[in-house]
Amino acid sequence: MASALPVSLQATKDRLQVAAIDFGTTYSGYAFSFRTDFLENPLKILTNKWESQGGSATLVSMKTPSCVLFSQEGKFDSFGYDAEEKYLTLAMDEQHIRWFYFKNFKMLLYENKNLTRSTMLTDDKGLKMPAHKVFSACIRYLKDHLVNLQSVPGKSLKFREMHWVLTVPAIWDDSAKQFMREAAVEAGIATENLSLALEPEAAALYCRYLPMEKVVDSAGKASIESFAPGKRYLVLDAGGGTIDITVHETLPDGTVKEVYKANGGPWGGTTVDKAFVSFLEEVTGPEVMQIFKTQHKEDFLQLMREFEIKKKTMEPKDDPDAKTMFRMPLAIHETFRTVHGTDFRMSLLLKQNLKDNVTFTGDKMRVKPAQIQALFQKTIDHIVNHLTDIFKRPEVQGANMILMVGGFSESKMLQNALKKNFPSKQLVIPEDAGLAVLKGAVIFGHKPDAIVARVTPLTYGIEIWPHFDASRHPRSKLKMIDGIARCADYFDKHIEADTEVQAGKTFEEKQYFPLTGDQTKMSIKIFASPNKNPRYTDDSGCSFKGKILVNLPDGKTANEKEVVVKMIYGNTELKVEARVVKTGTVLSATLDFLG
Repeated sequence: MASALPVSLQATKDRLQVAAIDFGTTYSGYAFSFRTDFLENPLKILTNKWESQGGSATLVSMKTPSCVLFSQEGKFDSFGYDAEEKYLTLAMDEQHIRWFYFKNFKMLLYENKNLTRSTMLTDDKGLKMPAHKVFSACIRYLKDHLVNLQSVPGKSLKFREMHWVLTVPAIWDDSAKQFMREAAVEAGIATENLSLALEPEAAALYCRYLPMEKVVDSAGKASIESFAPGKRYLVLDAGGGTIDITVHETLPDGTVKEVYKANGGPWGGTTVDKAFVSFLEEVTGPEVMQIFKTQHKEDFLQLMREFEIKKKTMEPKDDPDAKTMFRMPLAIHETFRTVHGTDFRMSLLLKQNLKDNVTFTGDKMRVKPAQIQALFQKTIDHIVNHLTDIFKRPEVQGANMILMVGGFSESKMLQNALKKNFPSKQLVIPEDAGLAVLKGAVIFGHKPDAIVARVTPLTYGIEIWPHFDASRHPRSKLKMIDGIARCADYFDKHIEADTEVQAGKTFEEKQYFPLTGDQTKMSIKIFASPNKNPRYTDDSGCSFKGKILVNLPDGKTANEKEVVVKMIYGNTELKVEARVVKTGTVLSATLDFLG
């Protein structure tokens, strides 16, 4: 069907240039490649180097912080390191109060289960701005930054020939995916030139193309055979905000199918950052820490940057007296003395739970392994417990490899915890684990049909009001509509949870008609449930997801306006099409998950 082909089966020969934007919770970046280069070497993918001039030395990285600054009038000013540094300058001059500064805000799309186009974001000072405006401005900046590149030897970037790929967590719901698509369209990317790539899928595609010496397990052995036909493996995408998990099986033709539905939770690297800040609050007291964060932003930023670097290298230590050292800014000492009238290093003597684990030498805070382990423990426990449950599932049997990607996968603490708790599993961390999603998204743009099947996470259905049948329907559902007895809130199932679906596949056609003949439009409510056989849309666990909006044909009676609705599954986004039963005319039908 024509409407079933828009993204995943679009002819790849038309994609002369592919660009991917990885808009992450903590860091963002872009990458691109040309079709001719991809055919010769799929790994010939170009990325940008971002520079920060803050601090004592220039910092160069392959991604830039996911933070954005708007002026007092609400006009976009800067993104990434530029936004971070300008905001600090404004803060030092006490000029930042009315500027809008947003950082680490992507989690809103996972946490907000009532996401709409009018959802607001709150910045670090309590100022509010429409979330759609913030996300769109960030995507526009990254798009324009790429389009304006002038340093591709022998090549020219052509916006009209560019196919764009935007990465999204696999555990996001339909409303969050639609929100990102609409934000990208508002940023100037045509919807027909845009694909959404699920982050763990993109990372797995990248790893499949890596040479053997760059895909090694925790013992340093080449592991490319783990992707051989018939092999199953678990992809653990550990990012800043979420842990995103899928389980794949390689098929004989080299394509991949999902064998267990996408899952995960909010246990990314930022949870460890929050634990570190909570630890500092325990050492200094919450009042001191609050003043330090708000009045000494540059020092706080530098402290968190140093922690970000140490977070990757911290690992369990056999020596209980071995210490990890942190340089404590002078501003913390001064703030503590101002608030309490004494040296905060002396205050540790009164804290029984800290005095044996934390000591000071000059401006250096030295922390024992037990306390360092505690910073990671809650996050690691969530991940380990979740993986333990997954590996018990019958669909996952035979998956003997854990492919770790994403920035948090570089953490030695997380790696060691997985080695210890899953000794029978092969742990694989590819080179550039933090860039695997971004580069894999470019590959997905060239090969959108590489993932041929996915597993539906929920049971999807439509709310209908059929004729009331006292032998099947409870009396509480009886409603009279134009003199006709109908059953309210009936769940008409389209597809069942945990069903393996070929990409772009439609299931049984469903016929619907308006309640009255004078309707020109029909709004069909979509509901979903983790249960396999919900009966009514108000059953426990069942929730409203969105609407199918159908423009109805001319006609005098409801029967003349009867339509067939198909929901198309198995792609990264849900699709729909509708046609008139009587004439076969294809109707304009859209999905709206944002209200």
